[in-house]
Amino acid sequence: MAITSLLTNVPAAQCLFIIVLCAVFTSIVIKKHFKLNGVNKLPVDPSKEPDAPVSVNYFPSRKCNYTCGFCFHTDTSSYVLPIDEAKRGLLLLKEAGMRKLNIAGGEPFLYPHLLTELLRYCKEELSVESISIVSNGSKIGEKWLRENCQWLDILAVSCDSFNPETNKRIGRGNDGGNVVRLFRIAEWCREYGIKFKLNTVVNAHNWDEDMVANIEQLAPFRWKVFQCLIVAGENDDETRKRDARTFLVTDEQWRTFCNRHKHIPCYVPEDNKSMASSYLLLDEYMCFLDKGEGMMTKSESILQVGVKEAMKQVVWDKKSFVERGGIYDWRRSDMQQQSVCSGGGSRKELDCLAIEQQQRLQNPMTLYCGVARRRLHTRNGIHNEVRNGKLRYQ
Repeated sequence: MAITSLLTNVPAAQCLFIIVLCAVFTSIVIKKHFKLNGVNKLPVDPSKEPDAPVSVNYFPSRKCNYTCGFCFHTDTSSYVLPIDEAKRGLLLLKEAGMRKLNIAGGEPFLYPHLLTELLRYCKEELSVESISIVSNGSKIGEKWLRENCQWLDILAVSCDSFNPETNKRIGRGNDGGNVVRLFRIAEWCREYGIKFKLNTVVNAHNWDEDMVANIEQLAPFRWKVFQCLIVAGENDDETRKRDARTFLVTDEQWRTFCNRHKHIPCYVPEDNKSMASSYLLLDEYMCFLDKGEGMMTKSESILQVGVKEAMKQVVWDKKSFVERGGIYDWRRSDMQQQSVCSGGGSRKELDCLAIEQQQRLQNPMTLYCGVARRRLHTRNGIHNEVRNGKLRYQ
């Protein structure tokens, strides 16, 4: 009686009662719908499924303008998938639970228009959580970054040495300008709100190099350090396009490099064991590659058999993927996108560092730059000092 009287005399109570009845009725209808369709629970996010391809490394092309001696994804094909087919494959990956797409190669920036199409589609049409690119840095231009920054979360640049001669021995170009470009790219990323990342392969030519000062100046948000890896069928002997056997380091050399740099906050090491089968690799035909232990194997294309069936044909160790830190803060912040992509930001500091690197190559005894005082590493590892714009050797 009390409840009936309350509902009769209080309009607010009447409204509340109607809302509750509607909620109960809606719940019953939803449950009946899923029961009729053979479903006992609401659909879940596909990325939460245990076999979801959470993070995919896509190689749209094998072509590259460098000849790194240890490369494990060599220029054995010039094929590039038609853009509509590439988009169809990316849609399949997204529907299967892909949250992050990393575009590598080859050198992705040999195809800047293709990159733009892939980035725009993945962000605007598929709402992919994070997109990154791995590049050797030689073809990256400020104009492209300015025009595409809103779709790119992370730009990773491969840097195996800050010594021009070492880079030449490795096969990373012959002009000696890698380091200068690296500092400029780092500043462009800061200006346009893109997270800047470094990748380094520890090999026989750089394991004893001290990179601390340069890494601290570049300040990447993440520095991936890989142990040089042999992949059977790609770089394992003289019959392949690359023979990485002479680039391998011993476990002791690997530990020496790691111990020298492990105090740097952004440092993330990966030895051969950590890398084996912990990456989902997708080639130019959209076939998964298994570059773990033994001879490299290849799945059928996801365009032909779908993502789940193709994944069954290779080994992907999701536990190792998680343990090596495969899931991390891989999204740029909205505030960063809004405030930096619009054109703000100063480039003076890293521009100055790039000038210093260039002048060091041209005249190793004197550097002029608008920096009051800074300590630097030279190629032989000796500390030097910049005072009032002039480099003084100590």
